Amino acid sequence: MIEPLLPRVERRTRHPGRKRHPDRMVFQGILFILHTGIAWEHLPQELGFGSGMTCWRRLAEWTKAGVWPRLHGVLLSNLRSANVLDFSRAAVDGSHIRALKGEPRPDEAPSIGAGRAASTT
Repeated sequence: MIEPLLPRVERRTRHPGRKRHPDRMVFQGILFILHTGIAWEHLPQELGFGSGMTCWRRLAEWTKAGVWPRLHGVLLSNLRSANVLDFSRAAVDGSHIRALKGEPRPDEAPSIGAGRAASTT
């Protein structure tokens, strides 16, 4: 489900450099770090996720490519189609909605000619 959302990085033919660590393993490393809260540089190499710096760079690369909003959309649509979303525990957060200053309050009725100067001609 996630693999098609990840950007394809072609290997150079002239100077290929070191082979890239598999995206699946790096993704698991990112999830491990986010779940446990450990520092990027403390990711154990024995787990096979690559280095913490590799995971950090790949996270930045995928963020720049817009992977996370697309993944969120795909997951939501799959959950909706399976009818397994439980909105009884949903919370609405208005912290990202711009407050408009000077808007009339519900108890104040807007005047009919508000904001227009009356013409005398």
